[in-house]
Amino acid sequence: MPQPVGPGATAPPPAAPAAPEAVLAALERTTDQIIGREDLLDRLREGRPLRIKFGVDLTAPDLHLGHAVNLWMMRVLQDQGHTVIFLLGDTTSRIGDPTGRSTTRPVLTEEQIRENAESFLAQVTRVLRSEPELLRIRRNSEWFDEMGVPGLLRELSLVTHAHLVSRDMFRARLAAGSEIAMHELIYPVLQGFDSVALDSDLTIVGTDQLFNEAMGRELQVKHGQRPQTVITSTVTPGLDGGPKQSKSLGNYVPLCASPGEKFGRLMTLQDELVGTWARVYTDLPLAQCAELGRRADAGGAAARDAKLDLAEAVVRRHDGADAARHSREEFVRVFSAGERPTDMTPLPLEPGTRTALDLVLAARPELSRSAARRLLSGGAVTLEDSRLREAEEEVAVRDGQVVKAGRRRWFRIEMP
Repeated sequence: MPQPVGPGATAPPPAAPAAPEAVLAALERTTDQIIGREDLLDRLREGRPLRIKFGVDLTAPDLHLGHAVNLWMMRVLQDQGHTVIFLLGDTTSRIGDPTGRSTTRPVLTEEQIRENAESFLAQVTRVLRSEPELLRIRRNSEWFDEMGVPGLLRELSLVTHAHLVSRDMFRARLAAGSEIAMHELIYPVLQGFDSVALDSDLTIVGTDQLFNEAMGRELQVKHGQRPQTVITSTVTPGLDGGPKQSKSLGNYVPLCASPGEKFGRLMTLQDELVGTWARVYTDLPLAQCAELGRRADAGGAAARDAKLDLAEAVVRRHDGADAARHSREEFVRVFSAGERPTDMTPLPLEPGTRTALDLVLAARPELSRSAARRLLSGGAVTLEDSRLREAEEEVAVRDGQVVKAGRRRWFRIEMP
């Protein structure tokens, strides 16, 4: 099975090539659709390294387990010697992908694009191998800066207006009386041309990107290339059983979270999702995933233990066996025995007094003020052993004190 890479880790050399059918079977475990399945098998049989397009719109660098599904499929292919081309959409990010949006997105600055690109690369290489022959980095400004107006018009002439506005999200916006800016309308053409420029063999994307990548297949054919295979990956409900994982909804497991935080978040998963999450987010045998699902459905202690096994498997895949075992032991010790964790997030603070609300926001800067107030009013915030409930309550803090801000978020104050 693929071993976690992680920061500074060394991956084993690529494995001996497996049978194409075996490689495809490994991918299909977390696949929703495959457009061009037989083409992919033919390419695998050719025995040459495939070019796997991995394009990112540099606007949302906070990745979670849902994003990692695609990364692990690409990692399976890297372990077979195939090359992932990590395509930084520095030109298209200036436009903004309209996918899933009801309004036009603000344009990013060059500095934001650079910072987001660095963040993306740091996160994806927690799963992907980084050897130069297995991970190449490209920018679509390489071709778009040289294309010019004549080249752009040539590409646009290959696509009809009717085809572009047939996209569900554009139809919905028109029906709602919302405007569609011209740069949004041509975005799928630009993303599709990326596949032409890279002569892409395969791309693995979320279902929301199928229209754009199907456009890539069409443009490749019109340019005399073999069309890329498009794989769309499985999407699961979030931790709470609602919509897919999202930072704004708080129902996600961050890819770069500490092992302990990953473990704690996974223990909040709805029981009925344990089997599905085991299949999608672990590398456990499928029979074992099904068994975890059956145990979780039984409820009670059986469900708790099934989630413990699931959380350990997810953390082991991303952070290694030692981190997974330690996270499990810490979780049981803290949340079953009622003890404090040994590892806490440092919370740098200046000496003095502050309000309880300011203390929570210092510990949890990702929270809105209203969310922080809800933590306080719900009794989820303590300073040492004193529960804080009033947002405007003045508190004096000292070096070494322990703050708990949420069910599983512990901090130790560090002062200069």
